[in-house]
Amino acid sequence: MILTLDLTGEVPIYQQIRDQVVAAIATGTLVAGSPLPATRQLAADLGINFHTVNKAYDLLRQEGLLILNRRTGAVVHRDPGSGPPSAEFTEQWRLRLHTLLAEAVAQGLDGPAALAACATTLRDFGLAVPPVPSVLPVPPAPVAGTPVPELGDSV
Repeated sequence: MILTLDLTGEVPIYQQIRDQVVAAIATGTLVAGSPLPATRQLAADLGINFHTVNKAYDLLRQEGLLILNRRTGAVVHRDPGSGPPSAEFTEQWRLRLHTLLAEAVAQGLDGPAALAACATTLRDFGLAVPPVPSVLPVPPAPVAGTPVPELGDSV
């Protein structure tokens, strides 16, 4: 795994490290059981303070993606094949997704464009995603004079 950092960017360095490790797990570059470099070694390789790497690793540990052990160091704990996520993770993820989509809508991104971006990103992670229609299907309008079925009516 190769990390690329923007030392002058707005995103904190520890967050960049965390995000790139998560992406490597999502793409299968890192799988459960994969060791990561020691904090001091990675910090020396990147020319940054080891506390920065430690903060990134600790975030990944809190998220359940890494196990940190004095003897074995940092080891990937979960990957896409590790089974379904916890209910707590799913709820927190949905809240973050809600905020990201709200930002997109507030900036003028429409539904089809947001869905297409999501589908492209999921495909980047190797997931099978059905094609996203360029225009969302609209249910047909009822014909005038035809009763509209109510919830619970048999059609």
